Amino acid sequence: MSSLAGKQGPRYRHTAEDGAPYETIAVEKLTPIIGAEITGVDIGQLVSDAARSNQQMDEIHRALAENLVIFFRNQTITPKQHLAFGHKFGELHFHPAAPHEDEDPALMKIYADKNSPRANGEGWHSDVSCDLEPPMGSILYIKQCPPRGGDTLFANMYAAYEALSDRMKAYLDGLTALHDGEPIYRGLYANYGVADRPSYPSAEHPVVRTHPVTGKKALYVNRGFVRHINGIPRDESDAMLAYLYQHAENPLFQCRFRWTENAIAFWDNRCTQHRAMWDYWPHTRSGTRVTVKGERPV
Repeated sequence: MSSLAGKQGPRYRHTAEDGAPYETIAVEKLTPIIGAEITGVDIGQLVSDAARSNQQMDEIHRALAENLVIFFRNQTITPKQHLAFGHKFGELHFHPAAPHEDEDPALMKIYADKNSPRANGEGWHSDVSCDLEPPMGSILYIKQCPPRGGDTLFANMYAAYEALSDRMKAYLDGLTALHDGEPIYRGLYANYGVADRPSYPSAEHPVVRTHPVTGKKALYVNRGFVRHINGIPRDESDAMLAYLYQHAENPLFQCRFRWTENAIAFWDNRCTQHRAMWDYWPHTRSGTRVTVKGERPV
């Protein structure tokens, strides 16, 4: 039985925030809780035509805030247009370890085939949460995908927080956790010929962070980067993190995106986690990712 099930109705009751109708885009929700497909947008034209972009960009910002992750299909964009779209949301973030394409460190290479020892994003995580100022959002453009499989799962960390009991929320209030990139990144991209750096980032962040735009609280610990909760015994930390990870990964909080060629996913790392499925061997999945800088979590 789900840990969120009971005989008094669901423990998490999602209330959709229905705002004004969209005028320049169409938004089709994947689930009531997270995810939406956006149509009526040509991103290549959007970044090239300043006259038409302002209102549409405002609505894309709004769609991201309301749905946490948004998807665009049938987009044919160049690397420059991919970078330009990222710039619409802020300065770009450089990954501390991953290889990049086209000599631009902001254009991260995403690639897995039958000879790869691993694929990007196989476990639940929030991108580069080990940075002192982790990324605000990530924009992934998949140009080649397998005939089946290779889906990406996304989870709503507002919902994960809200579904906690009041006693658990009180316990977590004020706690911080260590996010460490060293054990993750060292040697991770050796198959691409990428040499290790002398060190990789680590940072302490709140276990519960407040989103700087929406003001909502989100659970901010993930299996990929968190090593322990600070200020409590290690066995207590291990038990607490095991519970929080299991809780955050409940399917109730999730949507699942089935990729098609030339599709784009844009997710907010401040309030989501995601996981890529590597179930498509021996087929190839490839593309590029542009990541937008964020701020220090509070």
